[in-house]
Amino acid sequence: MMYAGSSTTTNTAEDQSTTDTEQRDPVPPEEDTSVEEDTVTATWYRPSVLATWQWQLSGDINTEYEVDIYDIDLFDTSPGLIQQIKSSGKKVICYFSAGSYEDWRPDATQFADADLGRPLDGWPGERWLDIRSDKVLTIMKNRLDIAKQKGCDGVEPDNVDGYSNRTGINFTAQDQLKYNKSLAKLAHARGLAIGLKNNLDQVAALVNHFDYAVNEQCFEYNECELLSPFIAQNKPVFNAEYQNRYVNNEAKRNALCTQSIDMQFSTLILPLNLDDKFRYSCL
Repeated sequence: MMYAGSSTTTNTAEDQSTTDTEQRDPVPPEEDTSVEEDTVTATWYRPSVLATWQWQLSGDINTEYEVDIYDIDLFDTSPGLIQQIKSSGKKVICYFSAGSYEDWRPDATQFADADLGRPLDGWPGERWLDIRSDKVLTIMKNRLDIAKQKGCDGVEPDNVDGYSNRTGINFTAQDQLKYNKSLAKLAHARGLAIGLKNNLDQVAALVNHFDYAVNEQCFEYNECELLSPFIAQNKPVFNAEYQNRYVNNEAKRNALCTQSIDMQFSTLILPLNLDDKFRYSCL
């Protein structure tokens, strides 16, 4: 998902795929992508398979759900609200975009013009980032520091599959792997769990580095089997589906949930804006 930052606008990586996707590079073999100045010695939260969750990125956060985890926006959520949620025993995952520039974020002026790629079609104020840039990685380190300072238990870095989109920047699948592994190491060094957002083609190369997956619409697009390596390692898959057929047709929703539970996924049926207008949980 590419959360578009206004209080009512959200889009998904899958939405982009029909109009904004190039020939994909094959996933290359793994290499050492260590981040020199951050040695991972911390311990961090590791959510369990079939953990329950709520995902809300816009509007006033509804804190009343009896779930294990809340996934909420890093910048738009106060430390006080995070502590309120955690005081009832819940964990908090904090969302931010790691692969796109958003001109409404408080650190937007820190990005160099040279690191900005093509606009994300249909999403004003958002552009792809050159993930090879040291400056971009430094800004992401700062965002992870904010997550730690605010009390987040984990993070959900979005747009970490730019290599498979028309970014206007010539980076490769190998560049994406290096960047994503660096994000994981930086998060762990700060005692933060980290989830792999979408990026299904690189699951096999990244599952060892991430603590859970956050996915959109894998059932709609018949892609869920690509996430099975997470379950095989006892790492949860947090999935969201948006189609009206799951909202309006109880039989189809029940069939979806049966399939989801069989795969041991934690699936929600949510509004695309992620504004808590409605919520159906398979668990």
